[in-house]
Amino acid sequence: MRSAGVTLLIGLAVFAAPANAQTEDDVAAVREAVLDYVDGWWSGDVTRIERSLHPDLVKRIVFEHEATGRSMLNTISKNDMVEHTRAGGGSADAELKGEVEVSVVDISGDIATVIATSARYIDYLHLAKWNGRWVIVNVLWDMR
Repeated sequence: MRSAGVTLLIGLAVFAAPANAQTEDDVAAVREAVLDYVDGWWSGDVTRIERSLHPDLVKRIVFEHEATGRSMLNTISKNDMVEHTRAGGGSADAELKGEVEVSVVDISGDIATVIATSARYIDYLHLAKWNGRWVIVNVLWDMR
């Protein structure tokens, strides 16, 4: 009986694997979403930023409170990002962008983890395949 259970589990794993497998199309779509986010910011392109972000985006940075010296989180939303981009985003400092590197760390099913770096920023991003498109759900970032 135990042998039949193990065989069943192995069989289920074999049939489930393709549904969660990382495809070249997914890698390309994840990279495209991240580049829309990064390049949209640096160029002040609201269309690209909006396209790359989930409606419930949470973007955070850890900083030290000046008066207390305690660590705090600054959190912004998709609307905040869109408005900052509309106001010019990083376009005023575009010469500080440098080379952008996008490292797709992992894709599993409908979720992905990516690290994006430029000369100025490092972003740890979580993406989800949402209504058939890869969008950024969470960002934890810092200055470089």
